[in-house]
Amino acid sequence: MARRVGVLALQGDFEAHRKALERAGARAVEVRTAADLEQGDGLIIPGGESSTMLKLLDLEGLFRPLQDFGKKKPIFGTCAGAILLAKEVLNPRQASLGLMDLTVERNAYGRQIDSRIAQIDVAGKPAEAVFIRAPIIRRVGPKAKVLAEYQGDPVMVEEGKHLVATFHPELSSNDWIHREFVARVAQ
Repeated sequence: MARRVGVLALQGDFEAHRKALERAGARAVEVRTAADLEQGDGLIIPGGESSTMLKLLDLEGLFRPLQDFGKKKPIFGTCAGAILLAKEVLNPRQASLGLMDLTVERNAYGRQIDSRIAQIDVAGKPAEAVFIRAPIIRRVGPKAKVLAEYQGDPVMVEEGKHLVATFHPELSSNDWIHREFVARVAQ
């Protein structure tokens, strides 16, 4: 039976994540309400604009339900999703879900024009990393494990059941990172 994995569908490229999850063998559920959230065995928080996402989470009453969900089930945050999962956010400081012991600096690689595609190694496998106004993980807590780096900075980290990437794996033609998350959800 295919696992049901939610994709936060308030803002950002949630549609690309939905398609990648389906190609990875999961049943994707778009999450816009707390009731939608409860339908999933795991969740992806996509890239987008983290401060806008925070406003929408408050408006929809999803902030606390997301924190509660993350205490029980795995969440994968990409780009802005990584910012939202971090314990501390810089440039500027902002609220976050605080589910991973990370310090993340927003837009640290530069402006939109500084976006890039790079080849990286993720836990011994090659991956294409699409960086769009990407954050940089400045600090990784002792219980977190760095899975990939780019230019000496962590770009993919796991802590417990959660996973973050400062890049956009949903924009790559290879879905193995989504397959890995679906396998994590199934455990």
